[in-house]
Amino acid sequence: MSFSSKVKEELSSHISNTVHCRVAELAAMISMCGSVMIDDKNNYAIRVRTETEPTAKKIHTLLWKTFHIDTEITIRDNAYSRIGKTYTLTVTDNQQAIKILQATKLINDAGDIEENFSITNNIVIMKDCCKRAFIRGAFMAAGSMSDPNKSYHFEIKCNSNKKSEQLINLLKKFNIEGKMVARKGGYVVYLKEGEGIVDVLNVMEAHVSLMEMENIRILKGMSNYYNRQVNCETANIKKTVATSVRQIEDINYIIKKKGIGYLPPKLQDIALIRIENPDASLQELGERLAPPLGKSGVNHRLRKICQIADDLRG
Repeated sequence: MSFSSKVKEELSSHISNTVHCRVAELAAMISMCGSVMIDDKNNYAIRVRTETEPTAKKIHTLLWKTFHIDTEITIRDNAYSRIGKTYTLTVTDNQQAIKILQATKLINDAGDIEENFSITNNIVIMKDCCKRAFIRGAFMAAGSMSDPNKSYHFEIKCNSNKKSEQLINLLKKFNIEGKMVARKGGYVVYLKEGEGIVDVLNVMEAHVSLMEMENIRILKGMSNYYNRQVNCETANIKKTVATSVRQIEDINYIIKKKGIGYLPPKLQDIALIRIENPDASLQELGERLAPPLGKSGVNHRLRKICQIADDLRG
């Protein structure tokens, strides 16, 4: 099971005790993956289609607990996928459909279909708990997220720019900065930062998934830290080896051209110790001198030797 499916499975069992939150969640689900049908006699019907079984079960439960409407879930093979299935719920009774649409504010007093989910004016998402429920419903209906072991990506697909803007504004109420991009004739609201995705999981009250993701983030952070440490140490080792090789080449060049006696006595000592200890650090070289010398003093003498070699090379 994918991480996205785990999140939806967890959210499917989260049924609010308050009617207004259940209505807000239904509003999001119908808005994101539902459609309203009106026949020639002006009778209304609602059809909701999803490719996720937990979402279908959640809609079924919300309709029953909120409106005492029992709908059948029809399952069919997805025409665009060999392994996927499409789950459909249909409310065919005119009065029941109108009741749902009026409660979710998807229909106005004149009977016209509309979706004005204004944060400040719409009673469906007036309270913070209802805002949470709406975001939760939107994700269950049209959302997905990647496996945090691989990457951080959370998204909710919207079929209009207005819906995506409404969703971004809702996320801002919880200090979550969502971004929007047009994709394949629709719009996608997305998050790509681990911290933002953890925050939205908390908003949707997916606490088990949140803890799992936090554990993954901690392990990845530790892994990245140790990788940086190893890379840093490796780079330092390479630098030390390269410097040692160059110093030994300069010393051997001086000996070949002029002999070791060409160097002042203090430089002769460090030159011979460097040749005998090609892998030693500056501190280790200094400890082998009599009297011992600090790292800066060793470095200074070796640089003088390199300068002499460069002068001999012209």
